[in-house]
Amino acid sequence: MQYQSFTKPLVILISSLTLNTQAAIFITPKAPEISAAAYSIVDYNSGKVIASNKQFDKRAPASLTKLMTAYVVFQLINDGRISLEDEVRISKKAWKTGGSKSFVEVGKTIKLETLLKGMIIQSGNDSAVALAEHIAGTEGTFATYMNEYARQLGMNNSWFENASGLPNDNQYTTAADITLLVTATIRDFPQFYPWYSQKEFTYHGIKQRNRNKLLWSDHTVDGLKTGFTKKAGYNLVVSAKRVGMRLISVVLGSSSVNARTSQTRKILDYGFRFFETQTIKDIKKEVPITSATKDTLKVGTSKVVSFTLARGQFKLSDQVIQLDTALSAPINKGDIVGKLLIQFEGKTMVSIPLVALEDAQQADFFSRMLEAIGF
Repeated sequence: MQYQSFTKPLVILISSLTLNTQAAIFITPKAPEISAAAYSIVDYNSGKVIASNKQFDKRAPASLTKLMTAYVVFQLINDGRISLEDEVRISKKAWKTGGSKSFVEVGKTIKLETLLKGMIIQSGNDSAVALAEHIAGTEGTFATYMNEYARQLGMNNSWFENASGLPNDNQYTTAADITLLVTATIRDFPQFYPWYSQKEFTYHGIKQRNRNKLLWSDHTVDGLKTGFTKKAGYNLVVSAKRVGMRLISVVLGSSSVNARTSQTRKILDYGFRFFETQTIKDIKKEVPITSATKDTLKVGTSKVVSFTLARGQFKLSDQVIQLDTALSAPINKGDIVGKLLIQFEGKTMVSIPLVALEDAQQADFFSRMLEAIGF
């Protein structure tokens, strides 16, 4: 550990790599051109938006609405209010719902798990309506659940009127909001998320394939959902994991099935090729402290922190502790005392709060006087 004398702030260099050759060259090109109406590609762990265009523009969600429907169902299962084993009676309204279907039959009872898979894998509008009615009595009341959970997730530019995503002029979302929803789905429901990677599902003797073509052509893709209406265009939301990094891609308003697939592949390749995710955890260092019963204080990060940099930068970065000022007791465990900086070529790329990992009690008056006069 190297100490550098600063009055304000105090800086402690904890990790550095000095190159003996020419400075490393990093070229991060602009994101590829995407002709969709809106798109975003985001690092799942850090939340870093790697590239986007019109990610806050309100768009018709089409069947991406079912991501929200599924999220509500997952939450209520977790809360114990419904069960995968529930028997759901199919209403005439659910049976008559147009668009993509799971081919449920009016008056029959079907297990909730079967309907969920039919909605997620086959994009069954009839399954979505049946689930909504089972939970809330009517699809309109279920939409109240959808909007309330959307608010909790911070999806402030989304509004839902139905469970299926069939056209409704008052229903909208954004690429940024869909990213929040996907992040929460992967994080909160690891037991259900694998259904989004299932390639086909058979119900009532009818086998239907998942419409996400990337599940067949890219083994790193493990979800999530397609959507199409005339107003929305062709939508595709995907998550993929490569070399320890998970990215979420949202493409809205593309011109065709093939276009949304190729555009998604293009921005995924861009994100994985030129960026990397790093995680900081268990940072523990001792720094000088005055007026205390000991000479040093243990400091570190209070939680696991992930961040996204240009690929290869972290390996050549400096890790620096920057204290807000020279530390003096008393200090309580958990107090923020400074920052952990990740710097590349003198530029701060990431700033992480640094906290005291222990209490530091104030020394008695006589000890503090001796310290003040240099004893």
